[in-house]
Amino acid sequence: MHVDSVVVGAGVVGLAVARALALRGHEVWVLEADSRAGEGVSSRNSGVIHAGMHYPTGSLKARCCVRGNRQLYEYCAERGIAHRCTQKLIVASTESQLPELRDLAVRAEQNGVEVAWLEASQALAMAPGLRCVAALLSPSTGIVDVAELVVALQGEIESLGGRVLTRTAVVGAEPTANGWRLRTADESTLSCRLLINAAGLGAPQLASRIEGFAQEQVPKMHYAQGHYYSLRGKSPFAQLIYPLPPAASLGVHLCLDLAGRCRFGPDLRWISAPSYRFDDSKRDAFIAAIRQWWPDLPAQDLQPDFVGVRPKISGPDEPNADFSLLGPSHHGMDGLVQLFGIESPGLTSSLALADEVVQMID
Repeated sequence: MHVDSVVVGAGVVGLAVARALALRGHEVWVLEADSRAGEGVSSRNSGVIHAGMHYPTGSLKARCCVRGNRQLYEYCAERGIAHRCTQKLIVASTESQLPELRDLAVRAEQNGVEVAWLEASQALAMAPGLRCVAALLSPSTGIVDVAELVVALQGEIESLGGRVLTRTAVVGAEPTANGWRLRTADESTLSCRLLINAAGLGAPQLASRIEGFAQEQVPKMHYAQGHYYSLRGKSPFAQLIYPLPPAASLGVHLCLDLAGRCRFGPDLRWISAPSYRFDDSKRDAFIAAIRQWWPDLPAQDLQPDFVGVRPKISGPDEPNADFSLLGPSHHGMDGLVQLFGIESPGLTSSLALADEVVQMID
């Protein structure tokens, strides 16, 4: 069997790439190892539409997040996908954090992201109960129903003649005169002209099994586990609440779902292999992190929710890595694009990342 284009990985980013290719007239198949599309990294995150102020100016994360924010709101509105612009407060809880908050405001301006500086009284008028000396208001931050987004992308791909094949794990590939020959776990083969590796947590492993691809260009994968707790009862805040971020994440924050319920997370725990087992042993540290900015948290109302794992290509004590997109101009292999380290803000950036991939192929 031969098809024009194959995308490995049916997360939001892989589906967005397949949609972009299909819109340009490519015959596209998406191959997914899990039993359903969107079951991996895409289904285990905060579901936040980020604004883009947290990422280094000029980075792929910053550029794709800012552009993807607008694209995702437009796509959700056009397709009737449940979403809401909730706004977000980024909180400085102590005077010592004010310089960092000011730096974030400067970066937001450099990245083209609208924010408003709020003094403590202004922030507390919006969100009574915060421990806050100042805050940044992000008016373009929101939330999206990720499951609905996955269904919409898959439906559009199929309506354009593409296919999404689940329970189809790609275990290797080799270049041919006309493109690529893929091997699947059930020992089937499939050939294609264009191959996009958007396998998320499994992207480096698949890249290492592509014959002829330079192994030094395969990044080491670091698995960052994040726990989420939900709160019984009504959310205490109407906006998303974020602390100033630590080095490798955006910190334990309050996020909302479209029903108004709230959850807190994620924390950050480095693990050796993907695991979704909930470990409640660090509950006290989790509570302490929240009480830095919400002192009145009723700890007895916190209950374990879910665990996510982020596909990071930077490890502990390393600077947070940018998205990595490697196309033919990087590795010299025609018709191949590799996506590595597509963690947050990958959901927000998905449609913009798809445009980047298409440009590499064009």
